[in-house]
Amino acid sequence: MLARDEGHFKGPALSWPELFSAADNGLPGGSTADSRRRLLLLLPALGDDSIPDSARHRLMAALSAVTAVEAPEELDVALVEGQGAGGASRWTSKNGVRVDDGAFPYRNPSNGFARTPEDLARVSAALTP
Repeated sequence: MLARDEGHFKGPALSWPELFSAADNGLPGGSTADSRRRLLLLLPALGDDSIPDSARHRLMAALSAVTAVEAPEELDVALVEGQGAGGASRWTSKNGVRVDDGAFPYRNPSNGFARTPEDLARVSAALTP
């Protein structure tokens, strides 16, 4: 488990580069629409104050292609600025392991409920762009 949004919130689980990597990591034969769907499905697990230039473009493309939202540009702004229950947070990397410094993520090694160092390394390796 990387995030939780029931009972007591735990998260975020993903940085922007990890969100993009997970969204783009489809099965062979997958389509661009599939990666856009995955991006929207994984978006609630995002929390990252370092917003890449491509974030708004990718999110707007996903909202326009996959949803029937009448004003995707307004929703895009709200989603990028709000970033789910945990809000934006700061990610760092040490020895290839990405960690979040927030009070609620499983990926903050200083939290008593954090994943083991081995699990954190596996998650980082799996989500490396």
